[in-house]
Amino acid sequence: MISVTGRAVTMGEKSYQIKNLLKKYPGFELRVDDLLLFKGEVFCLLGPSGAGKTTLLRLLNFLEEADEGEIIFEGRSYFPNNNNTRPLEMMRKITTVFQRPALLKDSVWNNIIYPLKIRKRQVNKQEIMPVVEELGISHLLRQNSRTLSGGEAQRVAMARALVFKPQVLLLDEPTANLDPGNIKIIEQMVTKYAAQEKPTVVWITHNHFQAKRVGDRVCLLEGGHIVEVSSKEVFFNNPRQRRTQEFLAGEMYF
Repeated sequence: MISVTGRAVTMGEKSYQIKNLLKKYPGFELRVDDLLLFKGEVFCLLGPSGAGKTTLLRLLNFLEEADEGEIIFEGRSYFPNNNNTRPLEMMRKITTVFQRPALLKDSVWNNIIYPLKIRKRQVNKQEIMPVVEELGISHLLRQNSRTLSGGEAQRVAMARALVFKPQVLLLDEPTANLDPGNIKIIEQMVTKYAAQEKPTVVWITHNHFQAKRVGDRVCLLEGGHIVEVSSKEVFFNNPRQRRTQEFLAGEMYF
């Protein structure tokens, strides 16, 4: 069991298992030999630009298919050319919040409830409003998304991601361009959701301090390979790999 500020995560119930994964692009390869992701954890991905972090997220979201290897999600195996199609019902358990939110050119309210509509779920305002209020966007519900500031738009994107209670929440640097106030709101919302709903959260960040605040385990990716995966206590206080030590000391990638 890993104790995290105000909550405890038991590393036992697997969400994903990755085996011998290979994804090729011209001039780049992502290789992940063995990786487990657990329900209820916040798994932070650190590493330089071009390390393969977003590629890994797209594979976890089944937006792309690996060239080799296997992804086991909720006990079901997916690997290239096995004729095991990715059912829409499974994919709709997963959502991604990107660095730049892609909102509909519509009202904030219609943006927030969109995931419920496409899943043919009931729109229950009493269940939605606590999320809206906690993210501080209740006064924006009738406003068109095109009029929002960057921080407001990202909070709307986060509300849209959470209202249908995804089992997997993938975050691709969602606070990279935000001010400290908006960063705090989003971090608190995600950690609260993780504590209450026990999803798998995978969070790409370039901010060491953010990984310390929100992460349960931390992974360093470099050149398409995993350098180290460990609890945040070990990762930041006693890293096992020299490359991790150099990364944390600012001696790499400059």
